[in-house]
Amino acid sequence: MTSTGNVQAPHVPVLVGEMIDALAIREGDVAVDGTFGAGGYTRALLEAGAGRVIGFDRDPDAIETGLSLVPDAAGEAGRLTLIEERFSQMDRALAERGIGPVDAITLDIGVSSMQIDRPERGFSFQADGPLDMRMSQAGLTAAEFLNGADEAEIVRILKEYGEEPRARSIARAIVAGRPVERTAQLAAIVRRAAGFRPGQKSDPATRTFQAIRIHLNAELDELEQGLAAAERALAPGGRLAVVTFHSLEDRIVKRFLRQRSGAAPAGSRHRPVLIDPNKPTFERVAKPVSPTQRELATNPRARSARLRSAVRTSAPAWQESLQ
Repeated sequence: MTSTGNVQAPHVPVLVGEMIDALAIREGDVAVDGTFGAGGYTRALLEAGAGRVIGFDRDPDAIETGLSLVPDAAGEAGRLTLIEERFSQMDRALAERGIGPVDAITLDIGVSSMQIDRPERGFSFQADGPLDMRMSQAGLTAAEFLNGADEAEIVRILKEYGEEPRARSIARAIVAGRPVERTAQLAAIVRRAAGFRPGQKSDPATRTFQAIRIHLNAELDELEQGLAAAERALAPGGRLAVVTFHSLEDRIVKRFLRQRSGAAPAGSRHRPVLIDPNKPTFERVAKPVSPTQRELATNPRARSARLRSAVRTSAPAWQESLQ
């Protein structure tokens, strides 16, 4: 095993052992951690023997913190490279740096622990903070969106990205409660509109915060584009492992791997299958893996996580975007 020097991950990465197993890291492999975050997956990749890891994150805080967390690994002939960029741009960014097809890519989709745990970033209602939610710390904030969007647009976002059954009532309450500037304020508005009572199993504010965050950061588009970028960046025999945390993300990954492996659903006499000129770019698509009870006992945030993985074939990457 290769030492990573001074890496001290401040959070517990989810399904990390299963991710390493799926990627089958070999000594000297070049691996990409497309969602660096607090560095948990990168640390595991280096310890598993990866000769070089390229970490991507759109959050400048993650990159800055990462450089201070891993000084030894970063100094060992470039074993670790951190790039402030969306993972959907990984193939372009790798090519610009003269890094050829890579052996392994991992993606941990959604908000990172370091973002959730910092109230000033506005991702969570567990502690009050400004309504921000921007992963890249640029563009429209959550407060600016909620205070400027019309009610119909807020309803659409809550339904589409939060699968919120009370979207109309919540959107109406948000508009009536403007200006909405703080996380605690938004959570209180949502709870009142949803008829929340203390002691209920789930907090309805969770779905609203999820929906707004996904919308602001274009997370589902980023995932679709990122999967295609990974397809382009992987060498034949390269391994892809993706961890998701809710059904919207998991459906995208599942659909991508089914299409790219040639396992799309069969047609019928009402809807015949169209002949696809593209050859399968992935094979050995593994069954989804969920956290064990042991992991859930020590890391409750892992409860909705799911890992999907596959192996790259030698076929050319598909040209069209994911449908």
